[in-house]
Amino acid sequence: MNGIIIINKPKNYTSHDIVYKIKKIVNEKVGHTGTLDPNATGVLPLLIGKGTEISKYLINHDKTYEAVIQLGEKRDTADIEGQVIQTQEVQASILEKEKVQEILKSFIGKRLQTPPIYSAIKVKGKKLYEYARKGETVKIEPREIEIYNIELIDIDKMNKTIEFRVQCSKGTYIRTLCEEIAEKLGNIGYMKELKRTQVGEFKIEDSVQIEEIKSKEEAEKYLITLEKYFSNKEDIKLKEITPFLNGVQISYNLPDDIYKIYDKDGKFIGIGTIKNKLLKRDIII
Repeated sequence: MNGIIIINKPKNYTSHDIVYKIKKIVNEKVGHTGTLDPNATGVLPLLIGKGTEISKYLINHDKTYEAVIQLGEKRDTADIEGQVIQTQEVQASILEKEKVQEILKSFIGKRLQTPPIYSAIKVKGKKLYEYARKGETVKIEPREIEIYNIELIDIDKMNKTIEFRVQCSKGTYIRTLCEEIAEKLGNIGYMKELKRTQVGEFKIEDSVQIEEIKSKEEAEKYLITLEKYFSNKEDIKLKEITPFLNGVQISYNLPDDIYKIYDKDGKFIGIGTIKNKLLKRDIII
C-alpha cells in the first residue's frame, strides 16, 4: 500500500496520534507533511508506504487556513491552550468591517515574521517550547514569509472575534499572524480556532474523517496512489527494466523532469528522474 491519504484532522488529536492510528490499521510506514496543533483541524496529508519517499516533493507547499482571532486577551502560547497573561477592553470601533478589511489586506506580501516561543523550531539544539517551559529566554530570528491573500469571513461583535481566510507560504505561523492583526487593530488577541483547508494541491473537500477508516480495505478506498499523484507527468515504458531497478542510469533524450516508469507489459513500476539526458530510478514500488 503506497501513496497518500488526506485526513481531515479533528480537534484534540495530535498529528502523531493520527499517524499512529493509521499505521496500526494499514501496517505500513506512515508519515505526514506538516504538523497541526491538537486544537487545529483540517487537511493533514499522510504518506503511506513508499509514499513517504515523495516528501521531498512536498516540503515547500503553500497553505490555506481559516482562523478566528479572539480580541481582548493575550495568551502565553498565542492560542486557546495558553494561560491568559493580559486583558484589554475591545472598543466597538475596532470591529468596523472596513477597518478590519483594511488591516487584513495590509499583511499581503513578503515580510519578516518572528516565530512564537511555543513552537518546535530548534535553536542551539533545543526546541523553542523547551526554553519557554523552563522560563528561559532565547533569541528568535525572524524568517521571511509571504501572505498571498487574506480575506475577512466574519466579525462577531458580541464575542469580539474576527474570522479570516489566509493563503500563505510554508513556515507562516498563524498564531503569530493573529497577534499581529490584533496589535495593528490597536488591541491584543490570540488564535481561538484554526482550520487548514489546503496544503499544496490537497484540499479539504478531498479529505476523509479518521473515523471512516477502520480497516486496510477502507484505507485503500481513499488512497491516492503514486501513479495517480504523478498523473501529470509523462510516461516512460522500458523494454528492459532490470538495469533500471539495479540503479543503472540510462541515456534518454528527454527534458529534465520526473517520469512515471512502466515495464514492457505496461505495469507501473515507480518514479524516475531525468537529468542531463540520464534516467535514474527514484521511487520503486
